[in-house]
Amino acid sequence: MAGIRNEGEDERIARCVAACKDPALGEILRTAARAALAAGSVLRDLHNKPHRITHKGSIDLVTEADVAAEQTVLAMLREAGSGIDFLAEESHSSYKNLPQGPVWIIDPLDGTTNFAHDFPFFAVSIAYAVGTVSKVGVVYAPMQDELFCACLGSGAWLNGRGMQVSGAATLQDSLLATGFPYAIAQEVEGVMAVLARLLTRCQGVRRTGAAAVDLAYLACGRTDGFWEINLKPWDTAAAMLLVSEAGGRLTTYDGEEYTPYVPEVVASNGRIHAELVGQLADFTRVGKK
Repeated sequence: MAGIRNEGEDERIARCVAACKDPALGEILRTAARAALAAGSVLRDLHNKPHRITHKGSIDLVTEADVAAEQTVLAMLREAGSGIDFLAEESHSSYKNLPQGPVWIIDPLDGTTNFAHDFPFFAVSIAYAVGTVSKVGVVYAPMQDELFCACLGSGAWLNGRGMQVSGAATLQDSLLATGFPYAIAQEVEGVMAVLARLLTRCQGVRRTGAAAVDLAYLACGRTDGFWEINLKPWDTAAAMLLVSEAGGRLTTYDGEEYTPYVPEVVASNGRIHAELVGQLADFTRVGKK
């Protein structure tokens, strides 16, 4: 039953589960958070060791840690006996149609390039979604030991304590974050045009190299807005719920509804969203080929 702490369970998980209004989602959150912590332990153990690196693209890397962390997550989710489908970056990444039923959406190592260079900003991301709607989201940054969790309709938490987006009221008062697509050689003109436009209208722009971390930082108020193109479902499915449950907002560049299956996202604390969309709308690619 949700809200009852299991023997030896991480206190952070117990607090989040207890705060979930839907007991069934609370148990799903418990499973996801345990799997994220276990995968994070794998990543922490392999960090700062020699890596076996392969390439999915010229700058799109895979390491032995991606595979090991994903195997850990999949084994724990299967052991939970849910029978839910998987959409996972390294082993279950193909989808022709949008999912209709329940699905686990998993990025075992968001920020692989950071990991490969021993740059300590990366995370495990696990979402439970029904169709395109995320209902549970967990992002775990193992090097900082920060566990971000959200449950639809119940709130969002950092290390078991409630979190909320910032109160920045204008773009000029805001710190923004962004990321660059792997196909940057084909996208560089548009990417730099957007960056140039926003750099001059805010207090600064940060790039951690991991979208799940960027969105988690937005959710807990460390930044005020975020934008990026060409992300995959496993990059945002968990973290988008962190943002919305912490009081923020996510849309496409032109203000339309966002799901993890569209090619662009702008997220904010809500208060600066109209300004951000106003700057990004003419760069939208939704509905364009």
